[in-house]
Amino acid sequence: QVQLVESGGGLVQAGGSLRLSCAASARTFSGYNMGWFRQGPGKERAFVAAIGWSGGVTYYSGSVKGRFTISRDNAKNTVYLQMNSLKPEDTGVYYCAADRGRLDLMGIGAVEYWGQGTQVTVSS
Repeated sequence: QVQLVESGGGLVQAGGSLRLSCAASARTFSGYNMGWFRQGPGKERAFVAAIGWSGGVTYYSGSVKGRFTISRDNAKNTVYLQMNSLKPEDTGVYYCAADRGRLDLMGIGAVEYWGQGTQVTVSS
């Protein structure tokens, strides 16, 4: 069992930045691909970004590419999501995810473990 705990959410004005963190309890954290998803008001949960076990490969949804950066520190069992140039449509609950399967399948929701989520609100 892997526990994921997100932090760093909050209220920010449009154009601002936030950095989300996700701490994982896994003893073999480096063996997991990690990702971020979000669920906006009245919307289904959607893929945001994913990163491979070594940190060398990343994927982004089209709506955040160029504005968000996913990274990881395997020594700290932590994955990050740096969010810049935030827009009101980025508002939602952001979930951390972990999976040992194919990295490219995380984008369609192939996830073994989910965090509880952290709220991000972007005001206009």
